[in-house]
Amino acid sequence: MNASMRVPFVTLALLAVLGATNCRAEDAVNYPSQTIKIVVPFPAGGTADTLPRVVAEQLRQKWNQSVIIENRSGAGGNIGAEAVANSSPDGYTLLASPPGPIAINENLYRKLSFRPSELKPITVLGTAPNVLDVRTDFPAKTAKELIAYAKANPGKVSFASQGNGSTSHLTAILFEKLTGIQMVHIPYRGTAPALQDITGNTVDIFFDNLGSSMSLHQGEKLRILGICDTKRAPSLPEVPTMQEAGVPDFASVTWFALMAPKGTPDAIVAKLNAAVTDILKEPDIQAKFEKLGVRAASMTISATSKFIDDERVRWGDIVKSANLTID
Repeated sequence: MNASMRVPFVTLALLAVLGATNCRAEDAVNYPSQTIKIVVPFPAGGTADTLPRVVAEQLRQKWNQSVIIENRSGAGGNIGAEAVANSSPDGYTLLASPPGPIAINENLYRKLSFRPSELKPITVLGTAPNVLDVRTDFPAKTAKELIAYAKANPGKVSFASQGNGSTSHLTAILFEKLTGIQMVHIPYRGTAPALQDITGNTVDIFFDNLGSSMSLHQGEKLRILGICDTKRAPSLPEVPTMQEAGVPDFASVTWFALMAPKGTPDAIVAKLNAAVTDILKEPDIQAKFEKLGVRAASMTISATSKFIDDERVRWGDIVKSANLTID
């Protein structure tokens, strides 16, 4: 190519880039112009499903545009997350999920057909301490008694989880390591079926998030013996932390984040962040979250990205220390 031909070629290339940029900017200005779908990679009924429904309704009112929730559960949240990762990066298909498919599964599964770390963070919706649930007729009445019972009966205490590699599973593994006990793992496909079996007295314990278990505890359908945070929960001030129960360094908090596919324009992600964080700052929304045992978060995009990166490291260390892998 001679010099006289290079200028038009460079000019055309520059115009193409500017054109694409302008199109994306225009898309962000007009966004949203159609239905937004938020995929929840777990079954309906748990906190992971309830929180995005609250936010979706507020977005619908704010933008006068339909915002729907689609539950696509399975494989520890990977099925729904993969669907979002492979969807068009236009802001109309989003992921709302607890840590599993966002910050844990990349260290846990031998093979994934998507890269969780390539999903674009929008914001964290909220955080909730995990709690130690037991069935109502379990012989131990306190966390200390439970630990003593499990040590005296190795391999006889069963624990439910939201699925292999979920936060409830990894929290139980951490509990075993810090207390020197041995339990039997019974994985479920999400929070709701696990709660169904613990309230039915068919499984012994479950490390759930406070939001899902609090009303069942108050209704005496199960008993919460400990809070897996460094401080007691304001909604259950009478329940001690697990550290108070004699398990130093034991802490486990569940969070729920909103994510977009790789390649989603930054301007659209910024528009979503601004809208959702404004919603999360509203006192009535914060009150709704508090009733679910969740503290509303309103993080910037950069703060959300750092938070999730730190969580990937923390949960990854637990996965590696337990030598835990899933095919």
